[in-house]
Amino acid sequence: MNTDHPFWYLGGKVQVTVPGAATGGKLSVLTFDDPKDAAPPLHVHEREDELWVVLDGRITFFLDAEQHDLEAGQVAFGPRGVPHSYLVRSPRARLAAVYLPSGLDEHFSINGTLVVPGDDTPAPFDIEAVVASAATYGLLVAGPPPTP
Repeated sequence: MNTDHPFWYLGGKVQVTVPGAATGGKLSVLTFDDPKDAAPPLHVHEREDELWVVLDGRITFFLDAEQHDLEAGQVAFGPRGVPHSYLVRSPRARLAAVYLPSGLDEHFSINGTLVVPGDDTPAPFDIEAVVASAATYGLLVAGPPPTP
């Protein structure tokens, strides 16, 4: 998939803004534009740390047993090996996620569906296929998505 353009992933728009190939695998940066109540399943990264920056909106970030309400300009850190997720609390939220080292940018890209310009209807999403391919990237589903 061409990462120069946004793609649908779990009902939100994602764009690879800094691919791992551009940093020699040291890191990758993705931006997420998610609607209210969007939430990925609780998951664990075996290979990388994750840093979230809230660009717009409000989210609740879940890190193991902790819960943090964040707004634009605030940051959360998800170390590898610790279950985490987030829940969008505002009508929309935009987030930047930094993965150290890179690798997950490939997982997102191969499981996304290119956004058709002018069409804001999320593409169908096959969560079973994503879960099946996630282990290849050291991404393990640890539980259901958080709910409001």
